[in-house]
Amino acid sequence: MVRGQARGWCYILEEHGLGKGEFDKAERLINSCRKNGLLPLDICCEDDGRQADHLERVVDVTPAAFAQSSVDYLIGGAHKHYYPISFWDGLDVYVQMTVEKIDLKSLFSAVCEPFRLPLQNIAGWNDINSRVAIMRRFKHWEARGKRCVLLHGGDHDPGGLHISEFLRSNMADLAKAVGWSPDKLIIDRFGLNYNFIQRHRLTWIDNLITGSGGDLADPDHADHFKPYVQNYLREFGARKVEANALVVRPDAGRKLCLDAILRYVPQNAVVKFKRKLSRLQQQAHREIVQLMGNGDEE
Repeated sequence: MVRGQARGWCYILEEHGLGKGEFDKAERLINSCRKNGLLPLDICCEDDGRQADHLERVVDVTPAAFAQSSVDYLIGGAHKHYYPISFWDGLDVYVQMTVEKIDLKSLFSAVCEPFRLPLQNIAGWNDINSRVAIMRRFKHWEARGKRCVLLHGGDHDPGGLHISEFLRSNMADLAKAVGWSPDKLIIDRFGLNYNFIQRHRLTWIDNLITGSGGDLADPDHADHFKPYVQNYLREFGARKVEANALVVRPDAGRKLCLDAILRYVPQNAVVKFKRKLSRLQQQAHREIVQLMGNGDEE
């Protein structure tokens, strides 16, 4: 099971009879049960931004045992942490992925990892440091002649379908500070899309309430009459599908993610990279063994 937020568990419970109007109540109940010990605390993943720094790592072993484990690591495993090349070196493209919900980050992580593809949750896209980190990686690889691609997976709602313009605009605001412009950046929103939602029977929620609490379907909302909202209302009505809904269709969700990556990255790229990296790591291993052997002789 992919660990996500309490909201993701609501979609799983819906498959067993939870009404979509009961999600907020169910979220509160899940968190209450975590607090009182009726559910495991780690049933929901920790917010990376809230993790503690500077925690101690006490090694409760004797000096001799520690020394032996260090030697064993050097001879048997240290070379596996030798990464002298990048996955992207031999390709004409560089890809990153952003998602709108932490549940999708958990779901897509195993797909992105073999491609060494940076995956980031941007639910808090207003965070300047997050945008800058993404932009600096694009700047680095674009300067090396790569086509830069940003894949995005998010909600099916007015903002979610309009996200490509939002993402480009938000990065353009920082172009002067970073020294890189998103003008050439390919932004590919790969989900959620209507056909996917219908095919996999994901849950529609009958409102367009945003994260800030406003309702885009309300004529009094400041954005209600903007073209992207009106176009959405005409096509889909005052309803939406949150990206969290994918947790109940994990195989389909991961395939959606993989298909998006393979639009830009050759399918054999992972195998080719692993072979090249393995040869270099084995060279490092031979060097370690030789040095350790010389030390024994002395």
